[in-house]
Amino acid sequence: MDAGHSFDLLDAAAVELIHDRTLGILERVGMALRSEPLLRLLADAGARVDASSGRVRFDPGLVEEALARAPRAYTLAARGPGRDLELGVGRGHLALDGCAAELIDLETGERRPSATADVAEITRLADALPEIAFVWQPVAARDVPPPVAPLHELRAQLGATTKHIQLMTSVTPGAAEGTVAMARLVAGGEAALRARPIVSSFQCSVSPLAYEPEAVEAAVVFAEAGVPAGFVVMPLAAATAPATPAGVIVQANAEVLAGIVMLELLVPGAPTFYGTCPTVIDVRSGAAAGGGPEDLLFQMAGGQMARRYGLPSSIGTFATGAKASDWQAGAEGALSVVASWLGGADMLCGAGLVHAAATHSSAELVLDAETFGLVCRLAQGVSLSEEDLAVELIEQVGPGGHFLAERHTATHARDLWRPALFGRETIDSWEASGRPEPVDRARERARRILATHEPVPLEPGLAAELDRLVADATAKAAAHP
Repeated sequence: MDAGHSFDLLDAAAVELIHDRTLGILERVGMALRSEPLLRLLADAGARVDASSGRVRFDPGLVEEALARAPRAYTLAARGPGRDLELGVGRGHLALDGCAAELIDLETGERRPSATADVAEITRLADALPEIAFVWQPVAARDVPPPVAPLHELRAQLGATTKHIQLMTSVTPGAAEGTVAMARLVAGGEAALRARPIVSSFQCSVSPLAYEPEAVEAAVVFAEAGVPAGFVVMPLAAATAPATPAGVIVQANAEVLAGIVMLELLVPGAPTFYGTCPTVIDVRSGAAAGGGPEDLLFQMAGGQMARRYGLPSSIGTFATGAKASDWQAGAEGALSVVASWLGGADMLCGAGLVHAAATHSSAELVLDAETFGLVCRLAQGVSLSEEDLAVELIEQVGPGGHFLAERHTATHARDLWRPALFGRETIDSWEASGRPEPVDRARERARRILATHEPVPLEPGLAAELDRLVADATAKAAAHP
């Protein structure tokens, strides 16, 4: 998607006001990081550290200096030819969302816990959907021990897609080391992975204003291996962040900048990205809402702040509050993807979740992909070439004529966007077909893809090596619970 046609939600003065208030928070309050080794390293790099309280603070000049070290653009490489993605060049790429603990079974329609086989199946579906540019871990591998679940998830995905894989569950240094080892096997070695990172990663803050030490350590492991290591923050308005949208934006900005600054102080020049995925609580239930107008403001503001810093952005998109693929899901999803596009997002993460990101639905994944395709067509705008203006043709056909038999029509009609799931048949045909809804067509399309699509497999020897690595890690985790 061409994300160059971005819309500024905030004027220049507002952006600088948010930046200024963010610098004040990072200078006066800082971030909680209860790790003496990390605090010592950050102190050596110029941060102000209070070891007794486990707090690290950053002077404004140090923040600016660290942000300047981060690359403005880089490539997310893929195992498959022609599937590399360029970040920071004005294009938006759609990913799966994750990492849901439950899914709606495609066959039964019932909600159930997720497992490793589901990670593979959903990834295989995403591999066949052209709108999905790269993949997250869509659901959790709940059938394996949690410490090694990230390795099982990556192994399942490496065999199910040749698209780039972004790691959202490798949040400890041990998991990061294991996933880096697996990625090096597939990429062709340490230097090959550094040159062409076929995986990327991100870590999340603990709102408000804290990072788990293991998350920062994992980011360092990835960065030292040449794997892009971003930061995605998920504050919850009125719970783990202020109730006001402006307060959420400032806090989210502080948290994500703190992660990036720490990484650039520890691994200067590391590829990273700016990620935000805030939402609000439902004041009646206290649960995360998802899909409301505040989410759209957060998406647009997050994209704009990332552009202010010149960093690639990852913006939470879709993840409706609806419990199923219904009217609410369609409305919230469509508005969400437009907001992320207007915000100039580099990565739109992501498709396939309902119930405020708690449940995966493969039908919703297919529907979200179609919605994204519609917005991509909108993002192309209108070409004003002489061929497209068609003045001579209009004059030639003249009053009362038609364009059906013209060569120009035959050439260009195929460029018009055509839905695969949204109905355009006559009402008689629709009724004769049993009144199918888009979600019915989405389920059928997902089933057809899964019945026929075979991703490019891993080389047999490589697959066996990956299996051995995962098995060894699983055995070690069982021996040392």
